[in-house]
Amino acid sequence: MSRAFVNEDAGLDRPDLPELPVPPGPNIMTPRGLAALRDRLARRTTELVALRARHDRLDKLPEAAAERDIRWLEARLKAAVVIDPAAHDLTEVAFGLAVTVADEHGRETTYEIVGEDEADAPSGRIAPTSPLARALIGARIGDVVTWRRPAGTMQLEILRIAHADSPA
Repeated sequence: MSRAFVNEDAGLDRPDLPELPVPPGPNIMTPRGLAALRDRLARRTTELVALRARHDRLDKLPEAAAERDIRWLEARLKAAVVIDPAAHDLTEVAFGLAVTVADEHGRETTYEIVGEDEADAPSGRIAPTSPLARALIGARIGDVVTWRRPAGTMQLEILRIAHADSPA
């Protein structure tokens, strides 16, 4: 076939992007996580409107990415199950609560157990499915738990349990 009859621009108006994986099952989150997810959806929707309003729309990739992100955010919101940590008493570590632990060297660290979409390890927010959260959930003040990590196990003593927005 002659190259003169090949449309080299075919498919450029609608790039195919792989979908973002949506985990199966409920999306357990705190009220703060729900608000953050809604904010992300609102921002991404506003960005999509701005992208569609561009005069030069030859590159459709940014629009396709925004549309894909919006589909993912909507799916995560549809699966949202909000657990309010304020409903928990502070007798044992539970979802949404902040827990302060001391390691074997006496160093104190505070972690908050939050939903998968809220998790941010550098901020001390960990997902309930993480090995650390699994070790902490259900523990009480004074308990020593074993955190199984790739670098080896670590013993952590539970010092304080608090609501995340309250002072420890």
